[in-house]
Amino acid sequence: MGIVIRVAVTAVALWISTLLLSGIELGGSSTLKKVGTLIVVAIIFGVINGVLRPIIKTVGCAVYVLTFGLVALIVNGLLFLLTSWIADQLTLPFHVDNFWPTAVLGALIVGVVSWLIDLAIPKKFK
Repeated sequence: MGIVIRVAVTAVALWISTLLLSGIELGGSSTLKKVGTLIVVAIIFGVINGVLRPIIKTVGCAVYVLTFGLVALIVNGLLFLLTSWIADQLTLPFHVDNFWPTAVLGALIVGVVSWLIDLAIPKKFK
């Protein structure tokens, strides 16, 4: 149940990022198509973050320390762009225009919105 909720939270956060930033586009002819796209993109984003982020943090530990963690904004933006690229390869109507500021701000919005939604979900559902 926790994975389903995590995917739903990420999908909502991705949707909000498409509303707030003009450089993040969500296509689709119907609401059902858009929801399906958001769910698949949320799964892609979760897998990318689950697999690559720990590797990047381990390899780049010194850079994280030297920049007081600010390099995480760049890493998150790059992972967000990678998600967009994979969605494009799967012909999903989700696209992030560029790295700066769209991907970095988009990843930041997804992170903050996910965190806020996660605060509102009772522990028994996680």
